[in-house]
Amino acid sequence: MAAAAPARYGVQVIVVVTDIALLLFLVVIAAAIIRLRSLIAVVMLAGIFSLLMAAIFLILDAVDVAFTEAAVGAGVLTVLALGTLALTTQREKIPQRRQVLPIVVVLVMGAAVIYGIWDSPNFGDPAAPVHHHVAPRYIEQGPTETKVPNIVTAVLASYRGYDTLGEVTVIFTAGIAVLLLLGGRRRKAGDRTDD
Repeated sequence: MAAAAPARYGVQVIVVVTDIALLLFLVVIAAAIIRLRSLIAVVMLAGIFSLLMAAIFLILDAVDVAFTEAAVGAGVLTVLALGTLALTTQREKIPQRRQVLPIVVVLVMGAAVIYGIWDSPNFGDPAAPVHHHVAPRYIEQGPTETKVPNIVTAVLASYRGYDTLGEVTVIFTAGIAVLLLLGGRRRKAGDRTDD
C-alpha cells in the first residue's frame, strides 16, 4: 500500500509536466503563426497545432474528439489549405496600415469567453451539474437500451444520432463546397492561359 502512493505521485508528476510542455508548445506555435509571413509555414504549424491539441484531448480521455481533431484539423484542413495555396500566393501581403478593429474584436471575444467560463465548475468536479442531469441515465441504461458496449459510441450514435448526422452533413457539405470553389478557380485559371 505504501509503495503504491509514490508510484501514483510519480505518474501525476509526469502527467502535469506533459500537460505544461504541451501547453507551452501550443503557445510557441501560436506566436509563430502570428509572426510568420510564409503561408505554407503557417499551414504546417497549424497542422502541428492540431496534432498537439489531439494529444491534449487524448490526455483528457476524450479519444473520439482527439481522433476528430487529428483527422480533420491536422489532416483534411492541412491538405485543403495547401491546395488553396497552390492556386493563390504563398506569401501574406503586408498590410499598409495597422488595423485596430481585428485586435479589438479578439480582445472583446476573449473577454466574453473568460466571462462565460468564470462561473463554470472545476474540471473533474463530481458535483458538477452535468454529472447529475442525463449522464447517470446514459451510464446505467445505455448498454441495455442501445446494445452498444461503448458509452461514447452509444451517446453519439444513438441518443444524439440526429445531431451527429447533422454534423456529418455540415462537414460533407463544406468539403464539397471547398472542392467546387477550388475546381472553379482552376478552371478559370486554365481559361485565362488558353487565351
